[in-house]
Amino acid sequence: MSARLDAAGLVAEATEGTGLEDFGEPTWREGLDRLVEALDAEARLNDLGVQIVTSELVAYLTNRLQIVDWGCRHEEVASGAVVAPLVIVGQPRTGTTILYDLLAHDPAHRAPLTWEVDRPCPPPTTATYETDPRIAEAQAQLDVVDQLIPGFTAFHPLGARLAQECVRMTGGDFRSMIFATQYRVPSYARWLLWEADMAPAYRWHRRYLQHLQSRHACGRWLLKSPGHLWSLGALIAEYPDAVVLQTHRDPLRVIASVSALTALLRRMACDDPTVAEVASEYAEYIVEGLDRCVADRRRGTVRADRIVDVQLGAFVADPFATIRGIYERLGVELTPDAERRMRSFLAANPGDGGGHRYRFADTGLDAGPLRERARAYQEYFDVPSEAVG
Repeated sequence: MSARLDAAGLVAEATEGTGLEDFGEPTWREGLDRLVEALDAEARLNDLGVQIVTSELVAYLTNRLQIVDWGCRHEEVASGAVVAPLVIVGQPRTGTTILYDLLAHDPAHRAPLTWEVDRPCPPPTTATYETDPRIAEAQAQLDVVDQLIPGFTAFHPLGARLAQECVRMTGGDFRSMIFATQYRVPSYARWLLWEADMAPAYRWHRRYLQHLQSRHACGRWLLKSPGHLWSLGALIAEYPDAVVLQTHRDPLRVIASVSALTALLRRMACDDPTVAEVASEYAEYIVEGLDRCVADRRRGTVRADRIVDVQLGAFVADPFATIRGIYERLGVELTPDAERRMRSFLAANPGDGGGHRYRFADTGLDAGPLRERARAYQEYFDVPSEAVG
């Protein structure tokens, strides 16, 4: 059996490593304790997995300490405005990543990049934003992933200069779906989705953005995470002027795809993850998300004029017709330069091509009840059913 994780020990390692003790709001502690308990009891971590988790959680704690310390020493950071962020939401594996990466190539947007999210202190500066040595450090660490999990980056691209998801920021409050994706922690996931107050996570999210923009100013933040779909009310409470792009796809295909990807990802820390095991866990989360997004739409959580729906099928068939439609809805210009940058990126990164990597049959789930369970969502958003094999 692998060595047990110890939350107090992780905190001690972070404080000793930084010489800092102020973590800001104490909201992070409940999530950390619940996560560590679930990792010990449920994740079946191997020895490498314990090392990975320990390093990762200490890094989250270290970043939190350093961001709080920087803010205390630079009080002007807290006054930085985060104006009308453009936020991509939608179930996992519905095209959120490629849409995010394309829109990030519009110079009018600033997406938080992996290197600056993972290594935020000191805040990036305009003068060295393209040459910061942390870029190479982050890329070297990401290159290890494909060595440990061959083929993973073909399924889900990683890169120091690629746009990073918000789950890496809300992870600093230990209220984030990143942990339930990387590791088998169902008790933590149930707490996160059904019990946790997500307001502190979004307060920390705003503080993270203020920190990142403090020495490298930006116009409009472009953000993305499927995790926002489960807590859209908390997101909008923090950013009432946000504009939301919601992607849609047949939920059964979503379950099959996310189960295959998650099982592959978990191999880095656990010796025996299976697609069927992940599917039995994740199907519950996905269908809950479907119900919540319909309820949010009906109650007007996001104003109708501040949300744009994107069907994956239409996007795949003609990405730039979809993107032009988004810009028209937003009332902004898709400049020739922005479109050229996007087309260049798409030509070099045509998507994961992952349809052949997963089958619904591998999930071990019964399609009939799930199809019925998803009916209200599919009818409300006019999401077509796809063939499942």
